[in-house]
Amino acid sequence: MNMMKDGDGKGASATRSAYLTLRQMILTGELPAGEKLKIEQLRALLKTGASPIREALSLLTSDMLVERLDQRGFRAAPASKANFEEILMLRCTLEDMALRASIANGGTAWEERLVLCHHHMNRARQKGTPEFEVAHKTFHMALLENSGLPTLERYCAQLYDLNIRYRYLAAGGARYQKRDIAAEHKSVLDAALDHDADRASDRLLTHYRLTGEYLGQQMDH
Repeated sequence: MNMMKDGDGKGASATRSAYLTLRQMILTGELPAGEKLKIEQLRALLKTGASPIREALSLLTSDMLVERLDQRGFRAAPASKANFEEILMLRCTLEDMALRASIANGGTAWEERLVLCHHHMNRARQKGTPEFEVAHKTFHMALLENSGLPTLERYCAQLYDLNIRYRYLAAGGARYQKRDIAAEHKSVLDAALDHDADRASDRLLTHYRLTGEYLGQQMDH
């Protein structure tokens, strides 16, 4: 479908709406990992046409959140301990690079944006999960956005999204809730503002690995 043709603005809008809705449902586990995604069922669920659903699923395939099955449609990307460990390893490696580059570039504007994003994240924490998730990602990406390495930043953003499904699995446990996540974020912020790349990287990667260790244990059961 050519989205540029007259009258197709509504189609583009329907595709984007379907994309955003399905993406959120996959990230939060409302559409479970590995589940077959049937066009007719999704049409009824989202109250839209088959074409926007197919377009949205194709976009989500590019995001690695959906898999295309040969001649058999689509499914939500499977989840596994091995996949999570790969995502964690890549995040730690790539975000270490991006964070160090951001700190090396420094700048008052970046520092002010970090403080503002951290403030918004803390306020959003009290408003419920959807608002917090947006602010949380914004803060984490703000740490990296001063790197001057846009391709690296895009990879980091995609890995963040791939990780969210696993973080939802971890968030319900009592041990996970005992962590002081706000303090972990503050320690990363403070180190970045101090231009201490080693400490900032250590705090950030520890933040990720604590979740990783907990989730790895959860997936062993």
